[in-house]
Amino acid sequence: MERYLDPSLTPDERAEDLADRLTVEEQASQLRYDALPIPRLGIPAYNWWNEGLHGVARAGTATMFPQAIGMAATFDTALLHQIGEITATEARAKHMAAREHGDFDIYKGLTLWAPNINLFRDPRWGRGHETYGEDPFLTARLGVAFVKGMQGEGKV
Repeated sequence: MERYLDPSLTPDERAEDLADRLTVEEQASQLRYDALPIPRLGIPAYNWWNEGLHGVARAGTATMFPQAIGMAATFDTALLHQIGEITATEARAKHMAAREHGDFDIYKGLTLWAPNINLFRDPRWGRGHETYGEDPFLTARLGVAFVKGMQGEGKV
């Protein structure tokens, strides 16, 4: 059995061992958003370009939530936590279903571009609807709630 597959190792030990086995070219290939597979090590292709700002429906049917600025208008951290949980659950389900069919295309990965915690200070930017607004305190509280909802409380 390859050392990086040994379940008695910690995740950090397995990751370090696997990274040590990669050539420089293979390591560089994993820096792309559409990382190539490395069959000799059992590493599948992976596309980390995914967006979960207000749901994960770009990969098909999913729960959609209002734009971030609309969710911020609720001032409800518990609601944002719940939205983060739902988004993460649906993203994991979509990822596993796509992976089962060998689909490693865009919007199928587990890396979600969310939340956007940029402070919206200048309307010329044109993407203010993707933020929680201009208030740093509100943005921080809502961002923390969303992230904790996405990460969950259980073991990895």
